[in-house]
Amino acid sequence: MVALTSMVDYSVEEGVAVLTLDNPPVNALSQGVRQGLKDGVVKALADDSAQAVLIVCEGRTFIAGADISEFSSGPMEPNFHEVLSTMDNSPKPIVAAIHGTALGGGLETALCCNYRVAVASAKFGLPEVNLGLLPGAGGTQRLPRVIGVEKTLAMVTSGAPIGAAEALELGLIDQMVGDDLRAAGLALAIEKGAEAGPHPRVRDNDEKLQGAKDNPEIFAATRKMIARKTRGFLAPEYNIRCIEAAVNQPFDEGLQTEGKLFAELVTGAQSQAQQYFFFSERQASKIPGIDKDVAELPITKVGVIGGGLMGGGISMNFANVGIPVTIVETNQAALDRGLGTIRKNYENTARKGRLTEQAVEQRCSLIQGTLDMADLADCDLIIEAVFENMAVKKDIFMRLDGIAKAGAILASNTSALDLNEIASVTNRPESVIGLHFFSPANVMKLLEVVRGDKTSDAVIKTGMALAKRIRKVAVLVGVCPGFVGNRILFMRQIEASNLALAGAPIEQIDKVLFDFGFPMGAFQMGDLAGLDLGWDKGNSNPTDVKDRLCDLGRYGQKTGAGYYDYDENRMPTPAAVTAELFAEVAATQGIKQKQMSEEEILDRCLLPMINEGAKILDEGIAMRASDIDVTYVYGYGWPVYRGGPMHYANTIGLDKVLAKIRHYHELTGDDFWAPSPLLVSLAEQGKRFK
Repeated sequence: MVALTSMVDYSVEEGVAVLTLDNPPVNALSQGVRQGLKDGVVKALADDSAQAVLIVCEGRTFIAGADISEFSSGPMEPNFHEVLSTMDNSPKPIVAAIHGTALGGGLETALCCNYRVAVASAKFGLPEVNLGLLPGAGGTQRLPRVIGVEKTLAMVTSGAPIGAAEALELGLIDQMVGDDLRAAGLALAIEKGAEAGPHPRVRDNDEKLQGAKDNPEIFAATRKMIARKTRGFLAPEYNIRCIEAAVNQPFDEGLQTEGKLFAELVTGAQSQAQQYFFFSERQASKIPGIDKDVAELPITKVGVIGGGLMGGGISMNFANVGIPVTIVETNQAALDRGLGTIRKNYENTARKGRLTEQAVEQRCSLIQGTLDMADLADCDLIIEAVFENMAVKKDIFMRLDGIAKAGAILASNTSALDLNEIASVTNRPESVIGLHFFSPANVMKLLEVVRGDKTSDAVIKTGMALAKRIRKVAVLVGVCPGFVGNRILFMRQIEASNLALAGAPIEQIDKVLFDFGFPMGAFQMGDLAGLDLGWDKGNSNPTDVKDRLCDLGRYGQKTGAGYYDYDENRMPTPAAVTAELFAEVAATQGIKQKQMSEEEILDRCLLPMINEGAKILDEGIAMRASDIDVTYVYGYGWPVYRGGPMHYANTIGLDKVLAKIRHYHELTGDDFWAPSPLLVSLAEQGKRFK
């Protein structure tokens, strides 16, 4: 065996040149892998003892994609295209033996082999769209020539992989083999090496393109089908254009089109934002200051207090991964309703084909109900999920303190209240943590893990690990009103109301936010959540339009009227009463209403969010600017192609952000616009949020 590079070895076995790749953890296409692949094929072509080539990977996977760390610095030689061209032009057959995942550049490598075998558990995909990119090494030109245009369109616009059985059916692999992948790959290479060439090349096969040539409407149909999900994103459209090029242009011209469109994306703001977010999400799980030797606490049974929509959704997360849950409610009717809703949710998922009937029953059987809080005595984790009332929550935690076993974690799902005050009523504040799920809790990926002043490192570490176990993205935050997500959101909602008082119609404000990339605007979001959330009828504020609407029984979508009027399909239309109330309140406060530009509306909605984010960083409530961005993408619908509020501020330039904030501070004289000291410091030093 000869080491071609530190990542690729060369050996000849039974007339086959075996290239063994070993670049942990995922055999990414780093420089050493590319160099070894190229040198290995060249060496095999010159080696008279080798009649074929086998590519096989050590570790847990085949090549799982490009080395994303090279995106910013630019890849070193050899160029990946050069490597694939060397493989593509080999007169000796090349076999790829695939296990784990062949993703992105890994699949593009396999497509340049003449034959492909895989184990049953292997997966194949081109996920570049998730980084704001397209496959840039022939993937969009070769894959449709193997599996057809329609399936390729689905894969490149979603990034979703397929399994080995489907790959075999589609013709992407030639054989699905048993556990001894290397032996199976070697056998096929020996067989094909003994055959006279030429051996099939994917690039030469246009047969599976014919259907799209005869039916070009497939591209319009795809665009229409994905329009809602991919609104605002460039990469899905660019991927479609590449597949169109595969159908309508000769192979080499299609490669040029792919290269041109790839270059536009990789240097564009969207891809840079999505790559930044890719790393930010992974960084969020890293908690400095906690010793690696701190042991996680075992979580084998969970209790949830409150069986409403939030409590039920929280419970489903644990049942989904096989953890039994006991839900506590105050009366049987509420408990039956909550358990019924959980079953209905699972059955709806089964009807859509995403869950078997057996799985529905198994998960429902893991969720039990009780009216007695004492039944939580054997739980390792107890989550309080009742409505936002400090007195109620403190009463629950006082009772739990006398019920929960020693070492149990006591968690609150509070979205804004002081966790330290809640913990103060227990004799074990070190065991109290905030686990703020987002609604619907069984769907939303974000989990704010709130660290109290006395929360132990073991409890924090367990909370972060548990989030991953139940397939959430966790962000660790400190204690303040609203924590990170809602504290920043409060600022946007306040200024959205100020804009409406100043004369901007609420539908214009919402449209500006929607066009920026949010799933809905500030007022539509209020109607969806319910305007009566936190409303006190006895203390309704006549100068607050939201309170005035609640006085009229307009609570939002659930009552068919809130800021907007809603039809039977919950489609909104502007409500005259809302405009009249904003005009009336503005007049009583001496505010002269005027028309506003979309630019001003966007600035006045987003700048307070950025400023509050800077204050949160300055106070140490969030550890990293990127943690704020992860919170906002996963919890509040900030478009990932804009990276999050702090990344967005960096792209604008903090000097420009500060200048605009100072402008509104001077214009209004309102301390609401007082710039964060951290923002001032960074902007004046020409620095960025890190």
